[in-house]
Amino acid sequence: MAHSETEPPEGETLRRWEREQAHLKANVIEEDTEEWQKDSTFAGLERVGGVDLSYAKGNDTIACASLVVLSYPDLEVLYEDCQMVTVSAPYVAGYLAFREAPFLVEAAQRLQEREPGLRPQVLLVDGNGVLHHRGFGVACHLGVLTGLPCIGVAKNLLQVDGLAKDELHKEQIRDLQMGGAMFPLRGTSGRVLGMADIRSREYIRKHLSSPLGSTSPGPGRKEEAEPKH
Repeated sequence: MAHSETEPPEGETLRRWEREQAHLKANVIEEDTEEWQKDSTFAGLERVGGVDLSYAKGNDTIACASLVVLSYPDLEVLYEDCQMVTVSAPYVAGYLAFREAPFLVEAAQRLQEREPGLRPQVLLVDGNGVLHHRGFGVACHLGVLTGLPCIGVAKNLLQVDGLAKDELHKEQIRDLQMGGAMFPLRGTSGRVLGMADIRSREYIRKHLSSPLGSTSPGPGRKEEAEPKH
């Protein structure tokens, strides 16, 4: 049985979290702002970062908060930061940032203090971005708080705005055989909420190692995660 000391939040806490999401969401920039984003070969992109919280197996309160910066396109490790942390906020679907983002923001701040020249030009985040119940997942949350361009990367489809893990979606996933192959995640609203691919998912798994050895994504994460967005 998994050890847990976190209790479900009261209704007022959820309402406060939702208000904070709405407030921060006003600062999300979805348009390309960096020069390297305007080039199909990503010319000018030199540093790519990734962040994640990996939980001790069987314990959802002890985790390793990791930030890694790699060179691009060679993917050589330029910077690593792994800190053991105690997580006190409960996991609630749609509010993951309130559980994990504070530790990831601290990791970004440590990088800025120690090696400002290695600040990543883009940050891959294990979690949701605009593909989210309220259009403001942990990747958006972290991007607003750090000022870094962030891309949400996760494992399974979050079924919002009419997106469904139906036979069509499964067939599209099976067709993703080549590196770089992808397809858009378009909701019934007509808005493209992200892209589903394979390489982005494997990238963050490969390069974010944890000293915990056997780890867990954390309570409930398997059900809420989704492909790159």
